[in-house]
Amino acid sequence: MNFDLFVDSSANVPDEYVRRYQITVIPYLCLVNGEEKPAVEEGVPFDETAGEFYKAMRAGADIKTSLISKERFMEAWLPSLESGRDVFTVTITSSLSGTNAQAVAAAKELSERFPSRTIVVADSCNASLGEGLLAIGVAERRELGMSIEACAAWLRENRYRVNSQVTVDDLKFLHRSGRVSGILAFAGNLLGIKPMLRADGSSPAKLVVYGKQKGRRKSLEEILRAFDENVVEPEKQTVAIAHADCVADAEKLKEELLKRGVKDVIVDYYDVCTGSHVGPGTIALFYYGKPRRTEKPAIEFALFRKRALAPV
Repeated sequence: MNFDLFVDSSANVPDEYVRRYQITVIPYLCLVNGEEKPAVEEGVPFDETAGEFYKAMRAGADIKTSLISKERFMEAWLPSLESGRDVFTVTITSSLSGTNAQAVAAAKELSERFPSRTIVVADSCNASLGEGLLAIGVAERRELGMSIEACAAWLRENRYRVNSQVTVDDLKFLHRSGRVSGILAFAGNLLGIKPMLRADGSSPAKLVVYGKQKGRRKSLEEILRAFDENVVEPEKQTVAIAHADCVADAEKLKEELLKRGVKDVIVDYYDVCTGSHVGPGTIALFYYGKPRRTEKPAIEFALFRKRALAPV
């Protein structure tokens, strides 16, 4: 344990893994009908927090979210740095939130105050449990004694190997987040059209619509079809399902994945910050598969050490 590991709450790391690997979660703050609530509450099971959140969304609650500020990252990291420990932070893809930029700004400032410490800020190029699988991978390697630099190199090499397929149940939430027009959302819901989304290979990675299916059953079948086409060595990996309050569909998907020989399946509620943009009924699958990168990445992964900033 030669460094402390942090994630923003969009990483969706299940409570069990947070405890097992001593991961510190920095929560997003959400406004629900004007009342500020953390996306993750210490001591409260996440399924309770998320269940209430999606219940409120179904009832038409007004939801607003904001990024995690530089000051909150600094507050979270200071105890580690002051005790002489290095810091490794994994964030949501920078195309979906300014959170990564805030973390980089915090690291720049604190690297001046703690020049002998290493601060890694990693753009995961993913969201939800795509980000979470990478954070768990770092935690596992930390347990094996890998250095912070080696863990950073591993994450950079593997972040575009994490594949995702996502389908939403109600297009009005994508409309609210600006991803589809009001007319398209209305027509799509009327016709039962379910868009299929995934994290793409661009830099920074974006969540894009890559297809559509008629009806829920077809959309879940498409998730499995894409998994079969893209997964690499399923028998050696734990894959992850995030659901926005649709437990039965998540369990059915888990059954099908186990039939395909995957080592294990994580099932958890979809993180409520990004979940607020896709809405109740959303279901997503994350796993390691064929590399999805389509262009040379920009410098979106930073290691701060001895007052130096360099891509790694």
